[in-house]
Amino acid sequence: MTFNPDAKLDPGQVQDRRGMGRGGGVAIGGGLGTLVVLAIYLLTNGQVSIPPPSGTGGGGNQANPSSDVKQRCTTGEAANQYEDCRILGYANSIQDYWSGVVDGYTDADTVLYSDVTESACGTASTQVGPFYCPGDQLVYLDLGFFDQLQTQFGAEGGPFAEAYVVAHEYGHHVQDLLGLLSQSGQSSGASGGSVQTELQADCFAGAWAAHATDTGFLQPLTADDIAQALDAAASVGDDRIQEQTQGYVNPDSWTHGSSAQRQQWFRTGYDSGDPGQCDTSTI
Repeated sequence: MTFNPDAKLDPGQVQDRRGMGRGGGVAIGGGLGTLVVLAIYLLTNGQVSIPPPSGTGGGGNQANPSSDVKQRCTTGEAANQYEDCRILGYANSIQDYWSGVVDGYTDADTVLYSDVTESACGTASTQVGPFYCPGDQLVYLDLGFFDQLQTQFGAEGGPFAEAYVVAHEYGHHVQDLLGLLSQSGQSSGASGGSVQTELQADCFAGAWAAHATDTGFLQPLTADDIAQALDAAASVGDDRIQEQTQGYVNPDSWTHGSSAQRQQWFRTGYDSGDPGQCDTSTI
């Protein structure tokens, strides 16, 4: 998967807080909101806590991370060279797609941070992983997560594995705009509200992937691109994480769905190209 080199990126869709510390230069008020820590790899039953990465992560991170994204990340060619520009390019493509699908769609910035920052949902840290916060309608991402996706969870990685992660989080933004987050319960369990919400976000990610080329940012996807996304989805299934970390599987504590379910629902969105097929309420 590559970006069209002449595609024009909108750097305004990224807030770069890397290297800025806890506050990220942004004043947060109002206390803790409803934290939809739709973190891809953290089980919320309190049994699993993944330590932060030892390095700054992400092979594309820059030595001066909080520097010049807005100046550097302006074209698809830059997205082909730099990881942070690539994430911006995904966000641009994803939001271009959803703006044509959801009436009144409003953009959500991606906040790139390192180690820790503040959100309207509380403290964001590398231990939390990528998440969407409905309190400020922002996506939070530490690029070091992509290293962990490979080293700790056994994913093959690759650019479209990253695309899947970003598209999943923006799927939560779509749910928020449509009122689906407020309607869904956050109960755990294989058929609970939390799993239904997460699998629908996987399906929404697949729907974008089906139309990614149409947005003009990306060149045609390959079978290998889709394989990277499916591999990433499987690597963060609740059953696989539980087997790796505690040696047994307990579906009653699932919050994101099994590896097979996550692959299935991404495939449903991708094969149909229709977000209307992403009703997970009957799983």
